[in-house]
Amino acid sequence: MRILLLGEYSNVHTTLSKVLKQRGHEVLLISNGDFWKNYPRDIDLSRRYTKWGGLLYWLKVIMLLPRLRNFDIVQIINPMFLELKAQRIFPIYNYLKKHNKRIVLCAMGMDHYWVDSCTNHKHLRYSDFNIHDKVRTNKDAIAEQADWLNTPKETLNKHIAHTCDAIVSGLYEYWATYQLYFPQKNIFIPFPIPIETQPEEIGAFHYPLRIFIGISKNRHEYKGTDIMLKAAKAIANKYPSKVILHEVKGVPFNEYQQIMNGSDIILDQLYSYTPAMNGLLAMSKGIICVGGGEPENYNILNENTLKPIINVEPNYESVETALEELVLAPDKIQKLKEDSIHYVEKHHDENKVAKQYEDLYWRLLRA
Repeated sequence: MRILLLGEYSNVHTTLSKVLKQRGHEVLLISNGDFWKNYPRDIDLSRRYTKWGGLLYWLKVIMLLPRLRNFDIVQIINPMFLELKAQRIFPIYNYLKKHNKRIVLCAMGMDHYWVDSCTNHKHLRYSDFNIHDKVRTNKDAIAEQADWLNTPKETLNKHIAHTCDAIVSGLYEYWATYQLYFPQKNIFIPFPIPIETQPEEIGAFHYPLRIFIGISKNRHEYKGTDIMLKAAKAIANKYPSKVILHEVKGVPFNEYQQIMNGSDIILDQLYSYTPAMNGLLAMSKGIICVGGGEPENYNILNENTLKPIINVEPNYESVETALEELVLAPDKIQKLKEDSIHYVEKHHDENKVAKQYEDLYWRLLRA
């Protein structure tokens, strides 16, 4: 197959591109590297925010168009798969739709349906936009609502969702969201994670317990890392001889990985039901994820026994309690680390996930 992957989210397309190429497909990945994370890509399509940056970016997109034809599959990471206003993305998407066989939309992050469902339908107990029946009012949530509700972005998202051939949801939350609107098109495929061929053997745990937290630029409160960081600092202060806390902000992906390596625990996304790419990558290295491990996460994977994620409720007390229990239970650390590796190998191995994408693509082409 000839496959075009447009855009990037936390290494999803980069990982998928690598494995699909290994499986014999012709794959072209075009992205901006997910901004400062700077993931690898075949063609860099990043925008400089200078006086002439917008015009130069637009010209670059136009010049690329002849190369974006005659693919079997075009997969876009988000309705806003280019660094352009939604109105300008419309004709680009229509061009892709006209000159290629099948279009796949990914549901892996912020879009209209995610904002609308969590804000207005509150179909999840908690999310980036609601805590039970209460709508969150932090500035980041308000900004996203203003960006995706009753705007050109909403119109673009609806147009793409109605006209694409399939929607791939990468987490339970996004799958549950698109089930409300497009159950016939909506397919759950887990995030792909690179698996080390010879993972480091997990030895018996010895203090200090190393806690890692990555802070996303401008999304500290929105993702709940403000609360998680506060709880982690409290535990580090309470047990100074038993805990070391590493806090990282806005660094490129390779540097991020190097700092994370050797950690025992990662704090990941307070308002999520599931671990996302950062949490899963950490788990693949034997790092225990404290964050989203709700029953729905395990159910959608048909997992009944292997449950290594330390699930927390979206509040300070829950995070502090979970961390303190880990600090005071060193005998549990090794098993949780080993189970974390096995969990990712079982459900998120990049080769297994790529095969699920490949099967979907063949089904679409045969339809």
